[in-house]
Amino acid sequence: MSQDNLIKMECADCKTVNYHSKKNKKKLANAPRLEMQKFCKTCKKHTNHKETK
Repeated sequence: MSQDNLIKMECADCKTVNYHSKKNKKKLANAPRLEMQKFCKTCKKHTNHKETK
């Protein structure tokens, strides 16, 4: 994976960075930040994870 396409996903509850993902920055340049339901290891439940810088 190239570094410029990587994004970090942060838990909305405990604020820990749990996941890394790819995003097409050319097509989604002006799109809002990505938000997904993922499993958080520290909270031990499914929570919203938001894209961070």
